[in-house]
Amino acid sequence: MTSLTTPRTPPRAAPVEVPGGPDPAAYRAAMGRFPTGVALLTHGSGDATAAMTLNSLTSVSLDPLLVLVSIRADGRLRPVIADGGGFAVNVLGEEQLGLAREFSRAERPQGRAAMRRLGAVRGVSGHAVLPSAEASLECVLHTAHEAGDHVLFLGRVVALTCGPRPSAPLVFHQGRYERLPATRPEAAA
Repeated sequence: MTSLTTPRTPPRAAPVEVPGGPDPAAYRAAMGRFPTGVALLTHGSGDATAAMTLNSLTSVSLDPLLVLVSIRADGRLRPVIADGGGFAVNVLGEEQLGLAREFSRAERPQGRAAMRRLGAVRGVSGHAVLPSAEASLECVLHTAHEAGDHVLFLGRVVALTCGPRPSAPLVFHQGRYERLPATRPEAAA
């Protein structure tokens, strides 16, 4: 007779507080090694359109459908989203590099000029969505949490659309926009 046992997990070491800890530049450099996708966060439409480039998007839950975005606490969109109760996230493909760069600037288009530049339409939630995006997620604000110099917004997805066919994603890595190689190796069998 064979006895099955569960392997023992060693006790976890207590966190060590390092006086001062790593400096912000070292932290930024370390996190820059983690490639992310690129999206446009929008709120409102028409004259009220506000948009910004975003690379902090995380799928959180399937029941309910929740996504998380992180934006600067002192940013222009933080009070707009908090007061307006929702937002849309538009996932960008590599052909939308120009939009990502333009909407990452402090002096980016707003209102109807932003709608025109993005080629956006008013989504069912009232927020600007890009028909050319890889995917658009329209959200109502579920919760908001202050987190250091950022605010984490959890949005409940109330509508989504996907482009007609997937294209290569736009990626942000080590402080630069990148493209994935055109061909990928086959998965090991």
